[in-house]
Amino acid sequence: MYKVTFHNHNKVYELYCEQVCGSEFSYGFVEFSKFVFEPSHDLVVDPTEEKLRDEFKDVETLNIPMHSVIRVEKVKRRGACVIRDGQSGEKVTHLPLDRPRTKS
Repeated sequence: MYKVTFHNHNKVYELYCEQVCGSEFSYGFVEFSKFVFEPSHDLVVDPTEEKLRDEFKDVETLNIPMHSVIRVEKVKRRGACVIRDGQSGEKVTHLPLDRPRTKS
């Protein structure tokens, strides 16, 4: 299993996947596939994990430009998937999961 850390829209994503390789898409890209998330439960414990699972639920392979990849680590076990602020490195805890409701 691999822990991959990469830049995405002024955020830093930390995800886990089973496969990392050079991309067939284009030179200069890294391909990640077979993402690993905690099993979904009725009770949501970590909203970040839930957001990432929803964001990548239909993704078979993710091609990231090499310059956006910060780090790829081969790990023995999976940790928490997180999203960090790109500037401060702090874990993002308030996520816009849904669009704000407008009053009619």
